[in-house]
Amino acid sequence: MSGGMVREALHSAGPDAALAAKLRLYGRFVGSWDITVDWHPANGPSRTAEGEWHFGWVLDGKAVQDVFIFPARRLRAAAEPWHRYGSTFRWYDPAIDAWHITYFDPSRPYELRQLGRAVGPDIVQIGEDHNAIQRRWRFVEITDTTFRWLGDVSWDKGATWTLEMEMRARRAS
Repeated sequence: MSGGMVREALHSAGPDAALAAKLRLYGRFVGSWDITVDWHPANGPSRTAEGEWHFGWVLDGKAVQDVFIFPARRLRAAAEPWHRYGSTFRWYDPAIDAWHITYFDPSRPYELRQLGRAVGPDIVQIGEDHNAIQRRWRFVEITDTTFRWLGDVSWDKGATWTLEMEMRARRAS
């Protein structure tokens, strides 16, 4: 397949019209974002760096996929174990009024499945990784041009949460 055929089959110009209202939950992020990331791993030094986050409509406008890059490509001199270059695939399920979410980073390798829903003005995603560690990812303080993303981890099945990563996003010009 040529590059144009791949883009045509994978990418979509906008949301599926029948689900447009529900797809807005994540669809409002479609585009590119400049991010500042503060990462606090449990067993290593904290890192702060600029990153990139790109969202797009895929699969006939029925899903949103993103690419998360930390640190930004322009800041990478050489690959480091703490670097991230992953993707999240999100699709809305009307039967449960929630989003199925799969994040994967093949360079680590790592995969996480979550369910996401609107909670008031925020978006909350919760799931458990392959080591039975719960992860809660939240989009908060959402505007048309900015948002904060909080990644919490729980080692006690959600009784307590520890902030692992925070991102402050600004829509790229």
